[in-house]
Amino acid sequence: MNTATNPAARWLFPGRRTGQPLGPNHLSALLNEAGISIAAARGAAIRQQLLELPAPVVADALGYHDKTTGRLRNETDGTWSRYAPGDHTGPPAGWVPRGTSDS
Repeated sequence: MNTATNPAARWLFPGRRTGQPLGPNHLSALLNEAGISIAAARGAAIRQQLLELPAPVVADALGYHDKTTGRLRNETDGTWSRYAPGDHTGPPAGWVPRGTSDS
């Protein structure tokens, strides 16, 4: 979507000022005029993210509470139900391999 003032625009939705994106309020008004419900679109986008990413990751990225994204994930039948955030590069704390106990 190139404009006369900025033919090499790098923004998907270029704004009225050269080199600036379209503002959220203006974009929201344009979407409402086109008959797109902003609330429904936001909810659909979050649910799609929850199908692709663990709920704690989405919560952290979007600033949501992890219980909110967990509830939404359950509504979407997401596959990340056993995801545990944290460092999983080493053995769990207190883990001792079999046959090496101190007794």
